[in-house]
Amino acid sequence: MTRQPHDPISRRQLLTAAAAIAVAAPAATAFAEADAPALKGNIRQSVCHWCYGKLSLEDMCIGAVKAGCKGIDLVKPSDWPTLKKYNLVGTMTPSHSIEKGLNRKENWESCLGSIRDGIEKSAEAGYPNVICFSGNRGGMDDEEGIRNCAEALKQVVGLAEQKKVTICMELLNSKVNHKDYMCDHTEWGVKLAKAVGSDRFKLLYDIYHMQIMEGDVIATLTKHKDYIGHYHTAGVPGRHELDDTQELNYPPIIRAILATGYQGWLGQEFIPRSKEPLASLAAAVKLCDV
Repeated sequence: MTRQPHDPISRRQLLTAAAAIAVAAPAATAFAEADAPALKGNIRQSVCHWCYGKLSLEDMCIGAVKAGCKGIDLVKPSDWPTLKKYNLVGTMTPSHSIEKGLNRKENWESCLGSIRDGIEKSAEAGYPNVICFSGNRGGMDDEEGIRNCAEALKQVVGLAEQKKVTICMELLNSKVNHKDYMCDHTEWGVKLAKAVGSDRFKLLYDIYHMQIMEGDVIATLTKHKDYIGHYHTAGVPGRHELDDTQELNYPPIIRAILATGYQGWLGQEFIPRSKEPLASLAAAVKLCDV
């Protein structure tokens, strides 16, 4: 997965950009209301723009609305005015890089600065989450990694509590996509969440990544429901469509998520192979609309 670094933007710049598109907003809103499909809506769905590299953000927003998504993950604050045109929520604000994360103290100044900035801007926009990463092991012991990440997160979680924004550390696989990444098992992430001790720090449970690392998806997310603040999807193997070529059966997984009382977002994060990628998105949204 490729993340874009957080893009600094001032409050004045954000408000100016929003004002510049205000004339177009009513038409975009009408479009959104007219084109959104009829879904059960028991779980709110979003999509990751980075998976659709050839689509502009504007086209991604149009496709997301047509598919039934209510938000888009990992969009920089400078692009939020485009989301607002289509009544879409920025469901996960980007921050620092994956490899150089919170487990190493030399990264704290940069990482925590990005996280603080993300919290402030997310709160102002009314958006719910900011992403963060453990970083790679590089020979570090897992327990030391937990201690370091917890110490770092305690420096920003108070701001998150004040602003009512949740910091989410993503669980990623270290077998295929992110070699040496530390937060690669749910149990490690849960230990960290307990050490931080705040409802404003949770895990981003990526179903694709955790199927590769540990399997047992439904039992795991049910057991650790109190520590999960966001979900991502993708087919296994290959990280492609949620179709009959992959081993995960998404409808019962989504029903299990809902059975935990989850009220957050489900982010579609598969990389489409189809020549009609937005049709793949629409199919995935419908499949998960249980």
